[in-house]
Amino acid sequence: MTQRNWTRRELLKAGAAAIALPALVPGRVLGQDGSAPPSETVRVGVIGCGGRARVIREGADVKGFKVVAACDLQLLKAQKYVEELSGGEKWGAYDDFRMMIEKEKLDAVMVETTTHARAWIAMIAMQMGMDAYIEKPMCLTIAEGRAMVHAARKYNRVTQVGTQQRSMPINNWASDLVKNGAIGKIKTVLAPNFVGPFRWTKTSSADVKSPVEPWWDAWTNQAELRPYDPALHHGWARWWDYDGGGLCFGVTGWGTHSYDQVNRALGTDETGPLEVVLDEPVADRETGKFAPRESVGGVTIGDTGDADTGTDYHRMAKLSGPRAQVRMQFAGGAELKLSLDGDRGPGLGAIFIGEKGKIEINRNKLASNPKDIVRATENPGPNTRPETAYHIENWIECIKSRKRCTADVEIGQRSSTLCYLVNIVRDVGRVGEMLKWDPVAERFTNCEEANAFLDRPRRKGYELPV
Repeated sequence: MTQRNWTRRELLKAGAAAIALPALVPGRVLGQDGSAPPSETVRVGVIGCGGRARVIREGADVKGFKVVAACDLQLLKAQKYVEELSGGEKWGAYDDFRMMIEKEKLDAVMVETTTHARAWIAMIAMQMGMDAYIEKPMCLTIAEGRAMVHAARKYNRVTQVGTQQRSMPINNWASDLVKNGAIGKIKTVLAPNFVGPFRWTKTSSADVKSPVEPWWDAWTNQAELRPYDPALHHGWARWWDYDGGGLCFGVTGWGTHSYDQVNRALGTDETGPLEVVLDEPVADRETGKFAPRESVGGVTIGDTGDADTGTDYHRMAKLSGPRAQVRMQFAGGAELKLSLDGDRGPGLGAIFIGEKGKIEINRNKLASNPKDIVRATENPGPNTRPETAYHIENWIECIKSRKRCTADVEIGQRSSTLCYLVNIVRDVGRVGEMLKWDPVAERFTNCEEANAFLDRPRRKGYELPV
């Protein structure tokens, strides 16, 4: 396949065509009247061929899951991805996802792109008849996420957001313990104080010299068009323009998992907190002391749980960046304190403290006090398959049944919202002031300054489709 260099005019024209396309898509692809695709095999195209796109390997043992094409704005990258992962099968390689959807007769797509492009791509794909697996965080703003929910409902699309702990048996079992009262009414939840995004100040749109490479224009998507810089292109997860703190131990990088675990256990999957408070000024802080841990009888002891449930992840959590502790109050009375460091406790979960004990839930690991709570024979035990396999399997099953997935787009919106509430109150900077949040209207009721961060201006040509 030869390289195709798209002009900006062609990209915008293709985008307009895609928005009008659903009326022309065959009923087989759309799954009209809630029907599933007739084939037992769901034909999937991957959009974005970066590191996270390798998640398809974890779905290798999922029945009915078949990747047949891949797309990246840099065609060579898509071709290398196909060569590496196709196992010799004949996959299509594309540099425009709309063309891939048109030509490959797909049933679904996996949106593995940068965060700032996900909503735009996912919504156009849904309009074109695609069910979607959407990497987390699924959006860049709270308003953007709500638009994605509306699109999924409008076009009856099956969506799975990539918070894979939702499909892990051991995590769900522990969440149900908390939700069903195993430790009584929940008083406090402790979760990590994650690092926020950094601001890029090196260049701006004023430094752009025409012409710009078409793929860089398209990669920039909704954000301000800046001159190409490898630190932006390859380090995009660090920067506010493109993510909400996408590093390991970042607000949206790990926070999406941790805070989703909180929602799952508290039963707040389709709502949110009522109050948000910034407890201290934002400052660049280390994520922990990372001192040697005490070992008792061969068991490593953490500061917050009976056992350290996050040893595998602590080595990735050592960094410095903008942090500040935040508290949230939920309608049921539970207070969420975002205060834990990265060198102790559940980096990808939370500690639930109730009237009769506590349960610490991390990815694929549990601890409790009393200890017998998580030692029950009903505990399904650690994963026996790759950790994302369960999640992909649930998505494929729901594509066929037309039921909602364990991490449906509405659930993804609520976990993403917790992340962005953290960033918003930090940006507003009113230490100690209670900001009231309406989880139905998804707005602050006493702070218009905070409401200004719910959405962002979008660059012309990359407005969300209506």
